[in-house]
Amino acid sequence: MATPQTQGYPVLIIGAGRGGSALLEIFIEDRLVEIIAVVDSNPDAEGMKLAKSRRIPTYTDAGEALRACRNHPDCIVYNLSHDDSITEEVAKVFGHHKRVASGLEVTLFWQMVTNLKQTKTELEKSQSQLQAIIHNAMDGIFTINETGEILGLNPAAEQIFGYAQQDLLGKNLNLLMPEPFRSEHDSYINRYIQTGEAKIIGVRGREVEAVRKNGEQFPMELSASEMLLGGQRYFVGIVRDITERKKTEKKIAYLAHYDYLTDLPNRALFLDNLEHSVSLAKRNKFKVAVLFLDLDGFKKINDTLGHAAGDLLLREVSLRLKETIRNSDTVARVGGDEFIFVLNEIGADENAALMAKKIIIALSESFELKGRQCHVGGSVGISIYPDDSNDPETLIKLADHAMYSAKQSGKNTHKFYRDVLPDNPG
Repeated sequence: MATPQTQGYPVLIIGAGRGGSALLEIFIEDRLVEIIAVVDSNPDAEGMKLAKSRRIPTYTDAGEALRACRNHPDCIVYNLSHDDSITEEVAKVFGHHKRVASGLEVTLFWQMVTNLKQTKTELEKSQSQLQAIIHNAMDGIFTINETGEILGLNPAAEQIFGYAQQDLLGKNLNLLMPEPFRSEHDSYINRYIQTGEAKIIGVRGREVEAVRKNGEQFPMELSASEMLLGGQRYFVGIVRDITERKKTEKKIAYLAHYDYLTDLPNRALFLDNLEHSVSLAKRNKFKVAVLFLDLDGFKKINDTLGHAAGDLLLREVSLRLKETIRNSDTVARVGGDEFIFVLNEIGADENAALMAKKIIIALSESFELKGRQCHVGGSVGISIYPDDSNDPETLIKLADHAMYSAKQSGKNTHKFYRDVLPDNPG
């Protein structure tokens, strides 16, 4: 007698056409079944060819096959030949026909098994597709258990963190975190399990700091979710390295506040700084000076040597201006060859005049552009808080007006707004 647990149930398939061949394919994959033989009057039937390729005995005579299977008294006979006399043949060989499945019975069984096989195939296909998606996803994907142990990760996660999969499996996820988050990670999970209070679980696109194998810290976007499977709780994390995005955001923010050519603050940032300076001056009862500088002779250089030389000159001028003022002061480029300054806590007005003279002297030294020595000058206008105005925008306008008066006075000089004829500055 066959032992089902080790050898499988003995099966004889009679009829190797479409139905018999399909049944044979199913049974070949099933370890609970031992196929004794396949029978069909047509030796070239599809199922006969498959049986021969798998070294399964084949017969063209059903009676002969049944007699050859006498030493398998528990053999189940599946009759897909539409020959009702097979039942009588089984009774003659085994003494009964209880082991025969035929007609509607075998058709129903075959349909049920076929449906199960189709379902299994679809599930395997779906699982394969899911695995392919996870494997090829550009975002890193982690699966961890309740203790924070890493159970799985995809190639993108390996690439992001610089670890091979075998180096991380079974390790705590906090290995990928910098302090203090590394020490606090397990308490986050425990608190969530005990209270349901979520700080990260269920949050999409949370920005966190992570650490690579080489110790480098980097910004990462994390989306974490909970998954219950087989009564067990798991957590799935989808991670994305956002280093390049943060660099781009930083660059965009920088360009929104700084001049692209000279790296000096632009008008918007200068106005913020001036408003802050005025606020401090009002609170602490000191004076602030605004200086407006326009280069003298810049247009001639720009027209004769070209815009590239003009841009180089503006960069060189910016360097000299930054070296001239104090660390507490600010210089900004507001367009073309115009620059504005805020001088904090100037004390006497003469100190603002002294800084204007230093600026003009710094510009008086020649610049080397494309192998040629070039010269520019500067005209400076000065307005004082609170003497001339309490409003930052107005202080800039008044200094601009004083600068035009300095130009009209012969250039390379400075003027206070209070010394300018009282015509309308706006």
